[in-house]
Amino acid sequence: MTKALIYTTPTCQYCTMVKAFFKENDVTYEEKDVSVDQDALKEMVERSGQMGVPVTIIEDSVVVGFDKRTLEELIK
Repeated sequence: MTKALIYTTPTCQYCTMVKAFFKENDVTYEEKDVSVDQDALKEMVERSGQMGVPVTIIEDSVVVGFDKRTLEELIK
């Protein structure tokens, strides 16, 4: 079973879209809110080089934003 990690903020519409996509596809995920968790923010930037959310990690792949096509490929 695929497990994902999503770095999010509460006001991010694309974060909501990623989470809804995972729920629709029965993908288990862990969510880290970088607006309140500074360690998670630092970790996200180190892993992705990005300051914006969502950043999704699936195995060794990093997906920035809501890239449905890439997410579909990674959860197969």
